[in-house]
Amino acid sequence: MTLPPYQHTITQKVRCSGIGLHSGLEVNLIIKPAPANTGIIFRRTDLPGKPSVPAHYKYITDTTLATTLGVGDASVATVEHLMAAFMGMGIDNALVEIDGPEVPSLDGSAAPFVLMLNKARPVKQREKRTYIRILEPIQVRCEDKTLSIYPDNSLKITYSIDFNHPLIQQQSYSMTFSEETFCQEIANARTFGFLYEVQNLKENGFALGGSLDNAIVMDDSSILNEGGLRFENEFVRHKILDLLGDIALLGKPILGHIVVHKSGHTLHHRLLQKIGMQTGRWVECAGLLGQHNPQTGVGYVNVVAATAPF
Repeated sequence: MTLPPYQHTITQKVRCSGIGLHSGLEVNLIIKPAPANTGIIFRRTDLPGKPSVPAHYKYITDTTLATTLGVGDASVATVEHLMAAFMGMGIDNALVEIDGPEVPSLDGSAAPFVLMLNKARPVKQREKRTYIRILEPIQVRCEDKTLSIYPDNSLKITYSIDFNHPLIQQQSYSMTFSEETFCQEIANARTFGFLYEVQNLKENGFALGGSLDNAIVMDDSSILNEGGLRFENEFVRHKILDLLGDIALLGKPILGHIVVHKSGHTLHHRLLQKIGMQTGRWVECAGLLGQHNPQTGVGYVNVVAATAPF
């Protein structure tokens, strides 16, 4: 299998505004081009000194209902949908300026971010892209939740969920990752929640910006959104979207078959940490599979300094 050998950024800046799903705050976001080997960097433009927060699992500070990154007093919450869009569109390097504590939810999927990145015109850079290729299985589990990654020459995902709700119940989905499959099968899948949970979530400071415009909401037997579902199995597809957004926090694309049962952001984080620790179970390889980087098994993948070169 031939893999894209070069890093990519965008040609021009793009922007959007929206409400944070959990904070309920109006946020403005601008995505700008970045030099090769920068990675994805968030910059809190509303804070003194405009501090930067690298999009890397080393900087994950919270995984309650979403993934939050932080450095010092600067944090950015609910990064997973935007990160999934970067991964799905093959964008390695970008600066994300944001004037609030949470990425806007928009419609609750990655589709609006994909449209933004298309408008920004992705462009190839001179520097080679490096992949993380899994050589031996790595697994994390918590009670009946399991998350494993096995050797493979591409990125494959097999995901199963099991909810005690008549509209979800047991669902499973498998995909081989590519830009095309991501855009057609995953990017449009929205986050979802249950009406009976809403009041409790809001009392605890979550879902303050949640609405039928940015989430699928269900009561005991029906979907409250006027348009219904975008896919019959939109729920498991969205779980894959969340997984891809969290996996992107490795800092480099990964090659392996990820098999998941009833996982979430916390278990995703644990897998990233375990991959970082178990350096003998993977190698770095260049874009054309089989051409190995001599620096194999580096503990951290694309660790970026807290102050970005801008």
